[in-house]
Amino acid sequence: MSRFKRAAERARKAWTALRENPYVEQIERARRRNEESELTLAIESAASEPDPPPGDRPISELDLVPQGMRVAGAWAWRIIAVAVVVLAFLYLADMLAIVVIPVLISLLLSAILQPFSALLVRWHVPRSLAAGLVLVAGLAAVAGILTGVISEFVDGVPDLVKNVETGIGQIQDWAEKGPLHLTDKQIADFFAEVNTMVGNWFAANKDTAAGTAVETAGAGVGVALDILTGLFLVLFSTFFFIRDGDRIWRFVTAPLPADSRETFRSAGRASWRTLVSYTRATILVAFIDAVGIGLGLVIMKIPLAIPLAALVFLTAFIPIVGATFSGAVAVLVALVADGWVTALIVFGIVIVVQQVESHLLQPLLLGRAVSVHPLAVILAIGAGLVLAGIIGALIAVPLVAMANTGVRHLIRARPTPPPGEDGDGDDGEDVAKPAPA
Repeated sequence: MSRFKRAAERARKAWTALRENPYVEQIERARRRNEESELTLAIESAASEPDPPPGDRPISELDLVPQGMRVAGAWAWRIIAVAVVVLAFLYLADMLAIVVIPVLISLLLSAILQPFSALLVRWHVPRSLAAGLVLVAGLAAVAGILTGVISEFVDGVPDLVKNVETGIGQIQDWAEKGPLHLTDKQIADFFAEVNTMVGNWFAANKDTAAGTAVETAGAGVGVALDILTGLFLVLFSTFFFIRDGDRIWRFVTAPLPADSRETFRSAGRASWRTLVSYTRATILVAFIDAVGIGLGLVIMKIPLAIPLAALVFLTAFIPIVGATFSGAVAVLVALVADGWVTALIVFGIVIVVQQVESHLLQPLLLGRAVSVHPLAVILAIGAGLVLAGIIGALIAVPLVAMANTGVRHLIRARPTPPPGEDGDGDDGEDVAKPAPA
């Protein structure tokens, strides 16, 4: 048995010496070089051989499809896949609208209030206390403004009603003494006929109206509960977005791959800075619009001037569409209150203020914050209005601005390929350059 072990040991030592022999290693390297050179020659010869004539090559089904059709098909199924994902996301957001919409609103409120909280934190105020103080102060400011606006509205409604009654009387006088030459009996018969038609309709649809009233009452209770739930979510989410916004974003991006995680985090921070700049600029533009149009209405002694100025301020958060709506309401109130001459003057005031806004304020204040084409703004507002009503129109443009900034940041952060890997030539002249800042 020991003789067998000694033989095995001598064989192992001989094999080790053979493996360590430099001549054996040189022979092995030469063999590998020969194999590599033979493979290279085979590839080069295969590449240099001309393609067989069409008649000698079997025709596949792919050869019967034109190149343009193949490219279009490749794009088509990718577009369909993206559309399916987007539709699924929108469907899920619609199902969870009672959660999604308050969270989006809280993002806007956080963008307004977070700089004040950061200022308090720099003054060595605890983060939770700073967020709570800023949130309470914001709620108090909103409540005070709403109280003042509602009070002015209640005080101005009686004057508006008197003006409406006066206007109706003027219309009746015009109908009697104008080109129509209607008599009091004809006017009275007209209003009597209108009352009869309304009464007959309610009598014919009594059961339907009663059922509708019951359904409306039930729906009102559900809407009230939804509003309370949404309000709670807005307050709760706003507090934590103000206090832990960056920490929440780091948690959301934690599952991303390590090589792209920081890029997405920096893109999210850039989008947040865009949202903060957008809200600041929009508030300033809305305030200037409200002051300009409100002063004009006060000077013209239009009823409900303060509520109309508040309406201008609120609708200014919906670009283009909001200014048009609030201006039309102001002109209509002026027309009902003081006639068409005053309405034309108010119309001129609204046009001047909106021209100053669109040609001076928006390029100066919003141009740096949001670089979105006006067509994209209109399409975003329309899509938001269809999907989520007024709230959707309010949050559509900020979301588009954030997405635009985030995508631009990701494109700029994309690494530039080395020369020769992209482009048509080998000299690197067609290499794609990074997007400008």
